[in-house]
Amino acid sequence: MSKIALALGGNIGSTEELFQQAVSLLTRNGVENIHLSPIIVTQPVDCPPGTPLFKNAALTATWNGSPQELLQLCQSIEVALGRPKEHGRNQSRTVDIDIITFDEQEINSPDLIIPHPRAAQRRFVLEPLAAIAPEWLIGKKSAARLLAELKD
Repeated sequence: MSKIALALGGNIGSTEELFQQAVSLLTRNGVENIHLSPIIVTQPVDCPPGTPLFKNAALTATWNGSPQELLQLCQSIEVALGRPKEHGRNQSRTVDIDIITFDEQEINSPDLIIPHPRAAQRRFVLEPLAAIAPEWLIGKKSAARLLAELKD
């Protein structure tokens, strides 16, 4: 079983309910030992003016498949919960599920980069992850250390 960390975000609809539905779908599809962080409310980052506030959370879990299978699962859950399959970057969404870490693997393929390439610079990823797994590494540093070093 691989140890994984996922980031959840959304700003359309009942985000808390959508996060719970995402967790339920992850569980039904083989993601185990899920530990969900508290939800935080954050300002939009690199989004068009007037974008509503986002709600963000992180979860840690275990998974018995490949990183690519996990990516496919996350994308299928996003679509099932109302996110269009084709969508622009940094747009409002019902739910977004990003793979932050997958064990301590480093993957750099056209469709998947692990650790997530911008996780270490994003408070909305680091704060919830550090709340539940401060020692988890993103690259070479822990979530707590990256959060402490983050400049506002």
